[in-house]
Amino acid sequence: MEKEKTKNENKEKSFAEGLNLYKLFWIFYIGCFIGVVIEIIWCICKNGYFEYRTAMILEPLNPVYGVGAVLLTLCFSKLTGLTNILLFISSFVIGGLFEVACSLFQEFVFGTVSWNYSEKALGILGNRTSLIYCLFWGILGVVWVRFLYPFLSKLIEKIPNTIGKNLTLVLLCIVCFDMVFSSGAVLRQRERRNNIPANSAIDVFYDTHFDDETLSFFYNNITIRD
Repeated sequence: MEKEKTKNENKEKSFAEGLNLYKLFWIFYIGCFIGVVIEIIWCICKNGYFEYRTAMILEPLNPVYGVGAVLLTLCFSKLTGLTNILLFISSFVIGGLFEVACSLFQEFVFGTVSWNYSEKALGILGNRTSLIYCLFWGILGVVWVRFLYPFLSKLIEKIPNTIGKNLTLVLLCIVCFDMVFSSGAVLRQRERRNNIPANSAIDVFYDTHFDDETLSFFYNNITIRD
């Protein structure tokens, strides 16, 4: 009995135990990737063809879904006692408002729009979200809190500490670089549309390797703000 107690006391804690920054980063990263996979599958099922639905150039990631996963985790990590109905309603509202916030951010920073729900899709709040997608957010909130997050949390905590910490740092650096790189490509595209010439080697690089035709592969669902 004493040996078992000593063994448990000496057992090293997981680098991602509880809800620390390591855990949140992995939730963000996994959410980014799963979101892209879901969008691709949805496009194939709905439209019958493949579209690469990403938000970043170097990796198949979409930060909207990653931030959404973190948001749901933070909002409901201490509220697991909620009934599924309350959880659904809360996720319905939070997800819809989050989608509106992301739409506004993209429009005013990059001058582009990735989604604009028509009345046919029951668009609300300036068509920046819709009742249909709010329903999806509500369902996702229930599934995330009850099933996905507990499963992913245990899976992340099983990663060996040294590997987990080092891999987190590497992935964080790659994601940050990708965000800056991808944002630069989109902002340079905006400058080209405004007939602003290349003023640096970086501008020339973007114009040469990531012109409008190339970017259309990554951002095929984006339209220009009127």
